[in-house]
Amino acid sequence: MIEFYLNGQKVTTNAAEDTPLLWVIRDEFKLKGTKFGCGIAMCGACTLHVNGNAVRSCSYPVSLVKGTQVTTIEGLNNEHPMQKAWVEEQVPQCGYCQSGQIMQAATLLKYNPNPSDQDIVNHMSANLCRCMAYKRIQKAVKRAAADSSVGIYEPQTDKELEA
Repeated sequence: MIEFYLNGQKVTTNAAEDTPLLWVIRDEFKLKGTKFGCGIAMCGACTLHVNGNAVRSCSYPVSLVKGTQVTTIEGLNNEHPMQKAWVEEQVPQCGYCQSGQIMQAATLLKYNPNPSDQDIVNHMSANLCRCMAYKRIQKAVKRAAADSSVGIYEPQTDKELEA
C-alpha cells in the first residue's frame, strides 16, 4: 500500500509500485484533468506536481510518491493567477494540453516570479501544443507573473493543517 497526499487529502493506493502515477490519478481517483498524451514523458500533457515540482506522470511510478504531496490541475486554487490568465488571454483552442501547460507554467513562476520571454520559452519548450498557441501561452504566463500571489497555490497536507 502506498500512502500520499493528493490535492491536500491523504490517500492510499494498492496499485503495483511500477504503475504510472497518471493511471492511478485518472483511474483510481477519477481525476480526469491530467491527460495522457504520448506515454513517454515527451509531450507534457500529463504534467502535475510532486512536492511542488512539475513531473510527467505518464512515466512516473506511483512508488515514488509515497509520503509526498501530489497536486493535479484540480488541486490548484480556482483563483490561481495562472488559471485566470489562461482565461483572460483566451489561450485554449482544443484545450487538451492545457492542464499540463498550466502546471508547468505554475512551477516556472514558483521559482522565477518575473521571467523574461526567453525564460518562458525555455521552461515551456518541452510542453507541446498541437494548436500552436505558444504566443498566447507566453502572454498568459507574463500576465500571471504580474500577480503577486502567484506562488500561493499548493494545497496543504493534513500534517500542515494540524500544526
